[in-house]
Amino acid sequence: MTGPTLPVRMAPNTFEHFYRGGARIAELRGLTLDSDHRPEEWLAATVARFGEDEVGLARTQDGDLLRDLVAKDPRTWVGDDPARLGRASDSDTGVLVKLLDAAQRLPVHVHPDREFARRHLGCDYGKTEAWYVLAADEDAAVYLGWSDDVRPEELAERRDAQDSDWMLARMNRVPVRRGDGILVPAGLAHALGEGVFVVEAQEPTDFSIVLEWSVTTSSREDSHLGLGFDTAMRAVTHHALALAGLENLRAHVPATAESSGPMRCLPEAADPFFRIDVLAPPEGETCPVPGGYAVALVLDGTGSLVSERGEVDVRRGEVLAVPAAFGDWQLRGRARVVLSRPGQGWPVGLTGEVRP
Repeated sequence: MTGPTLPVRMAPNTFEHFYRGGARIAELRGLTLDSDHRPEEWLAATVARFGEDEVGLARTQDGDLLRDLVAKDPRTWVGDDPARLGRASDSDTGVLVKLLDAAQRLPVHVHPDREFARRHLGCDYGKTEAWYVLAADEDAAVYLGWSDDVRPEELAERRDAQDSDWMLARMNRVPVRRGDGILVPAGLAHALGEGVFVVEAQEPTDFSIVLEWSVTTSSREDSHLGLGFDTAMRAVTHHALALAGLENLRAHVPATAESSGPMRCLPEAADPFFRIDVLAPPEGETCPVPGGYAVALVLDGTGSLVSERGEVDVRRGEVLAVPAAFGDWQLRGRARVVLSRPGQGWPVGLTGEVRP
């Protein structure tokens, strides 16, 4: 191993986007933003925004691109087994993590699954994603899936007409509160509501098919991944998401809960893709975490990440990339941390390739 064996602090990584927001990110991370259109921060990102070379890529506090560090020494960062298996690229960490602070409702949009991405986008990952709600205005909500089946022909007509009212009227409006976890499978139409602040874990791509671009600064031509809508709409689920199916996509960790182990924020259906946990040990106790690549966001308090390799002090607002070489570790102190990790067994099953 030649890379770092201790968790590495990440520099802020916000950038201009097509919707408004960012104030809650600035408050948590101790930033001053020069625009009200910086609603996202990509945490420890080793992939760039769709169509860009470097926008979205995260840097350490020392100024190094994490992408380059991982590509140079994957065994240190992701571990021996993932490094020899068929990851999507040399810098693949298996997960993309973001902060999203929506000061307006996001547009109705859809992400493709892996089969569609392999066939049409030349990528082994689709974009199943999930949200863990850090804060939400009163009466805040998200929109998730169709409440009734929609006909493909009519959806295409309403998309072309930019009929927002029609789309929203046919979607499940889901009230959310702090501590909610929601899985958003690929193919499902969805939109984050105004006043919702989340940690988002997702497959490491930036593939979005936007059905409602008129509520953003984007355009129709920016909305179909360069495929044309005839092809892109094949990624969209047109069937209703029933109440039982909706409940299977939800979980909850109370905002003040404490535990001597990681608290699962997402339903088990998320496990093949990624995992989000809250670490919040009771006073005088620690919270153990198995080794492996992870992205840690300190929500509150102070503490330390401790393993046989050493110790790193942490405080509210910090983001750290945790290399697999750190080994099994534990959170000590009175801190509250959101930890995002690659899916169970990653990257087995991604490409089927094994590297020497």
